[in-house]
Amino acid sequence: MSYIPNETRYECLPYRRCGNSGLMLPALSLGLWHNFGNITPFETQQQILRTAFDNGITHFDLANNYGPPYGEAERNFGIHMERDWRPFRDELVISTKAGYDMWPGPYGNWGSRKYLISSLDQSLRRMHLDYVDIFYHHRPDPDTPLEETMGALAHIVRSGRALYVGISNYSAEQTAAAASMLRQMGVPLLIHQPRYNMLDRWIENGLTDVLRKEKVGCIVFSPLAGGRLTGKYRSGIPADSRIAKDPRYLRQDMLDARLSFATDCLQKIADSREETLSQLALQWVLRDPVITSALIGASRPQQIIENIAALQKPALTADEISQIETILQNASQEVSI
Repeated sequence: MSYIPNETRYECLPYRRCGNSGLMLPALSLGLWHNFGNITPFETQQQILRTAFDNGITHFDLANNYGPPYGEAERNFGIHMERDWRPFRDELVISTKAGYDMWPGPYGNWGSRKYLISSLDQSLRRMHLDYVDIFYHHRPDPDTPLEETMGALAHIVRSGRALYVGISNYSAEQTAAAASMLRQMGVPLLIHQPRYNMLDRWIENGLTDVLRKEKVGCIVFSPLAGGRLTGKYRSGIPADSRIAKDPRYLRQDMLDARLSFATDCLQKIADSREETLSQLALQWVLRDPVITSALIGASRPQQIIENIAALQKPALTADEISQIETILQNASQEVSI
């Protein structure tokens, strides 16, 4: 049976303007990092995508090496595109990236013009797309001149392969330089995608100031710290958790005393607001207007429903934000542990 989306999907969550552009992104976007490779049944992937779109999530985020194996998430998404999404292509923002190792040899990694353009061409074939809405350079290249990398991004927009370009994992100084170069090339830097959550706040040390000054959007990945801010690990490691099933990026040794102290204290605030720890963590990430969207991952549709419900809760008060700040400071100093 053909997929028929929820008619009220655009009433489910807010949309935020991305930097100084005309593009609006949903406050929550769906990342296809972990659960769209060969370890997740295709039917589960389809249910996750449909649930996201039915609830107003119009932005699906990929990268060339998402899987496992590399390229598998894009290949699977190409099948989903033909089965479900072709009629709704103009309602979707689809992004992908290149910057990490993708294929053997000297041309399948980092930030050269050859790699970025070749990688995007491969991504478009895998996803059965003529263009992506956003193409990112996934990480800075210490050896390739920034002018070459930004020049490749500008060329990609002019060639019609992408509508907008972004960067990911760049420092504040690198971001300012990239924005300046792209502006001189006539192709604005749309967006930056950094890691950001209660346990990893590096972007507050200069990057958010640059984004405000340059009027660049920001979409943060890992807002729940890979699941550590969901509360699921407070009583051990569930059999269906990421650590148990796919410990490539989240390991048991990351469940430390700092995390235990922080989640125990934060759970009390969440309980007082009659919400989950995940919902509290998402509200906290989105408290700053410089954050356009938060990328969530999901292994089952119910997680998407829970995350979206966070945006239907009252906004955090100044007092609650202050309490959270104290908890996080104490946790980082291992106070009371």
